Amino acid sequence: KLVQTFGMFGQATSADNAVGVTTTTFRNGASGMWSSLLYLFGMPVYWFVPVWLRRLRALTFGDFFRERYGSSSMAAVYALIGAVCMMAGMAMGFSAMAKTVVAITAKSVASYSAADRQAYEQAYATRAAAGQTAQVLSLAELEEYERLKAIPAARRSVAERDRLVMLERLQPATRITHFREDVVVWIVCLVVLIYAVAGGLEAAFLTDLLQGVFIIILSVIMIPFAWARINAVYGGVGINGALTTIHDRLPSSAFDIFGGPASVDFAWYYILALSAMAVWTVWLQPNQLVCAGAARNEFAARYGCVVGSLMKRACTVLWGVFGLAAIVLYGAHLYNNPDLVWGHATRELLGPANLGLVGLMIACLMSALMSSLDCSMITASSLLTHNLYGWLSPGRSQRHYVWVGRLCGGLSLVGGAWLAMQFDTILQVMKFFWEVNVALAPAFWLGMKWRRANRWGAWVSIIVGSLLFLLLPYLLPVLAPSLRTHPALLQTTRPVMLTQRYVASPGDVLARQREIEKWHEHPPAGVQTPPPPLTVGEIFTQQQELPAREIFWTQGIKTMPDGARVGLGGLNLELVLLHRLGWDLRGNPYAGNESLRLLIRTLFPLLVMIVVSLLTPADPPSLLDRFYALLRTPVQPDQAADEEAVAAARANPSSTEQARLLPGSAWEFYRWKKDDWWGFVLSTLSIVLILGMMRLLVSWGAS
Repeated sequence: KLVQTFGMFGQATSADNAVGVTTTTFRNGASGMWSSLLYLFGMPVYWFVPVWLRRLRALTFGDFFRERYGSSSMAAVYALIGAVCMMAGMAMGFSAMAKTVVAITAKSVASYSAADRQAYEQAYATRAAAGQTAQVLSLAELEEYERLKAIPAARRSVAERDRLVMLERLQPATRITHFREDVVVWIVCLVVLIYAVAGGLEAAFLTDLLQGVFIIILSVIMIPFAWARINAVYGGVGINGALTTIHDRLPSSAFDIFGGPASVDFAWYYILALSAMAVWTVWLQPNQLVCAGAARNEFAARYGCVVGSLMKRACTVLWGVFGLAAIVLYGAHLYNNPDLVWGHATRELLGPANLGLVGLMIACLMSALMSSLDCSMITASSLLTHNLYGWLSPGRSQRHYVWVGRLCGGLSLVGGAWLAMQFDTILQVMKFFWEVNVALAPAFWLGMKWRRANRWGAWVSIIVGSLLFLLLPYLLPVLAPSLRTHPALLQTTRPVMLTQRYVASPGDVLARQREIEKWHEHPPAGVQTPPPPLTVGEIFTQQQELPAREIFWTQGIKTMPDGARVGLGGLNLELVLLHRLGWDLRGNPYAGNESLRLLIRTLFPLLVMIVVSLLTPADPPSLLDRFYALLRTPVQPDQAADEEAVAAARANPSSTEQARLLPGSAWEFYRWKKDDWWGFVLSTLSIVLILGMMRLLVSWGAS
């Protein structure tokens, strides 16, 4: 159970999790934690599905499609999509690692070459032409900033301290670093490749046990340093002092756990839609079957899955707590590039200690990355070798297939590195990863629980879903590049002014004071008076404008140097269809359009499979009885005894009918035993536990 727990924890937790949650929290406040907590509401399901997967006695997830629908070609299609899913997971880790290392290795102004200085001044001139010089540091100001920061805090004069605080609110015009992101990605790819090919699945699980310890270290190491820096900059003593300062410096909206309409990426309705889709698709990730199938017995499979997942959710809350502290320390400095927060904070917080902690952080990130990539690489390799190459080229020697597996593993790792460079931000990679399996989910869930689900329904739902949501969104802009500049597809949401009521915190008072100062510096046209000051405890209404956001392109819209606007990434075909049907998507908030998109992607393949299955002949009873005999037969500790039990169940399927809740029906629901009830109750309580932990740490320090 210990190895199984850390196996689940390790393969589910990579470098992108800590970096990604910090990024989304930095951008959205406390609601940004849902970028990793979105699986939380599925915890009760985590107690049951690993048992189903363990009872399949399968080598890969592709074997499920072959056994359930009697189709090796469907297993081969799953192998391709599953390999892309694993590559997307690898891409998140590569991207997070690269952005962190780049931020850690930023050059000091003193080390700038002549070319570096020219590049910086050119970037500043570009921002100046756009009227953004009030937000960025000139080269001279950047030099002054680094000089003031190098002075020990105890020796800074009041004027120097105030000047440093003012400069910290500005952003560099550009960041000059020792490494490029693509170089870091390929270096890390090579390291992981050498590491991963050295062992198999057993080695991956045992190293996950060790590396899981370092992931936990990574989760907590930054927090005390961030709190100490907050106390040093703003005054305060101990944990309470730092947390009180965080609440004093940030507005109340930053602590909305479920977000609000003004949340940049995680409004409450988007959280619900994303959580529903995540629970629906997470079990189609190929490594889920590998993890559950590797368990010694059913209890170890479900125990490791639930406890390992619970450990990750607890770490997620800690990453979010650090993200809130990072807003206070670097909110203005890194607002436009939050992916760099973790690396920037590593350099700024851990570097001055001169204890090798920056190196330890990089080691922890590499450990977190390798603990997921080794399992992902082996999983993708086995899928492509066993379900695709083995189907196309059967009858080869085991030695031959081992070498093919090594080649497929290396190619999948390289594919993950390449995919990482196709996205601009970590959140974009996350969204692709969350959604890549939507077309496969109905074939899994209905195949597990509904005997009437057949291969025709599975094929049509997989083909239609894959075309609409995976292939055509990226293929159409390649075949017709004019789509990227078509005016109808470059529409954005309308800026919306939202009004919300809050009880003023010290952070709200401070934010209002900044608004008043900004008004006096640059009075807006048509506004005769500045905003009124606030007092702590006062009930006030806050107006916030939701900026215009892209509707139809997954990676947004970019304005080119010649002024042309170009859509980037994939095309959201479901939203294009709604637009063509007359739905004015411009009036929806960005999160509203994203929620609609997720619901369509989740429900449409499901409806397609149900309708097609009902309109076409059922699969042969012999095929169904053979498959469901596996699911009704508990796994035996001894392999020989287990094989004997499976053979007996398949020889006489009616002998397993007593396990069914509705014998004789088309539904394969099974009677719960004592372990099922206790696991369900405790897994449900774990949701309350994590939400309580989240609420406690987010509200700690509030006045």
